[in-house]
Amino acid sequence: MDNSLGKSFAITSFGESHGDCIGIVIDGCPAGLGINVDDIQHELDKRKAGARVASTARREDDKIEIFSGIFGGRTTGAPICLIIWNKDIDSSEYDVIKNLPRPGHADYAARVKYGGFNDFHGGGRFSGRITAGFVMAGSIAIKLLATTGIEVLAHTVEIGGIPAAAKSIDEIRANIGLNEVNCADAEAAAMMVAAIEKAKRQGDSLGGIIEGMALNVPVGLGEPVFDTLEGNLAKAFYAIPAVKGMEFGAGFAAARMTGSRNNDQLTIKQGKITALSNNAGGISGGISNGMPIVARVAVKPTPSIGQAQPTVDMAIMEKAELVIKGRHDACIVPRAVAVVESMMAITLADFALRAGLIPRVLK
Repeated sequence: MDNSLGKSFAITSFGESHGDCIGIVIDGCPAGLGINVDDIQHELDKRKAGARVASTARREDDKIEIFSGIFGGRTTGAPICLIIWNKDIDSSEYDVIKNLPRPGHADYAARVKYGGFNDFHGGGRFSGRITAGFVMAGSIAIKLLATTGIEVLAHTVEIGGIPAAAKSIDEIRANIGLNEVNCADAEAAAMMVAAIEKAKRQGDSLGGIIEGMALNVPVGLGEPVFDTLEGNLAKAFYAIPAVKGMEFGAGFAAARMTGSRNNDQLTIKQGKITALSNNAGGISGGISNGMPIVARVAVKPTPSIGQAQPTVDMAIMEKAELVIKGRHDACIVPRAVAVVESMMAITLADFALRAGLIPRVLK
């Protein structure tokens, strides 16, 4: 396995879904950044199941503990180790189906790759549970980027084929925390909630689309040709277990445009060069171009559903049928919003440090 991401701001993830803990080690964070446990807890709480619509019945406290790298409310420059303990664990259902790989999960591929030695309870390392560590690291990255004026935010733009109406940045900031699905469009949010509840009653699940944005990003972040900004963002997003597609700016719609429509034409406003549109999503040639970075990720429906599905019994090599019981979300999109936000922040913090935008000691 390769459990690390980044170069100057590097994270290493550890822990399994039903193991003792989930954690993250952050190496390369400058010294002097003001951090307290509440800052990290605030971000982590965004991905908790809690009272969200049709969310998992697993209720973890997810109380952050800091083991190193922060002293007297400031980062020290040493590696930062953060963990949360797994407490509400029930592995009984997984022991029953250990030889029945769940459709849509990594059970079969992981068993073959690791010779059956991997911890399969709750999906082990392949569970969305590990993204709690991503959010812990993201909370540090968000604070670090704020010292430069860079802001990162994410919101739900579609669930179950129900799209949200386009909203301004101010509306997104104000509205995403006002409903269970983290959507800035209140009317669409209500329809999304109803759709998720319906899918849950039918023993099914829904996917959706999350949009991540970064504002006030300077020109020049990214290292072409093999270490581009969008390439690293894509790598970070695809580390989120349920992500199956992504695009920047106009994305796949650009393939249906003419060049005259797709090109972001340049102008000068208040003495600065800017573009009249943002079809490139803030990245040109693998480098940030000064426009807002806009990325959208497609999140698949939760594969653990209550309907009977065909599978195989790997112990006797025969066809079988599986009904997954356990505790699962009917839609993970609302909880994944915080994860998308964090992975974008982690990647941008890494490139900002590599570009010298952030000093190694913050005064």
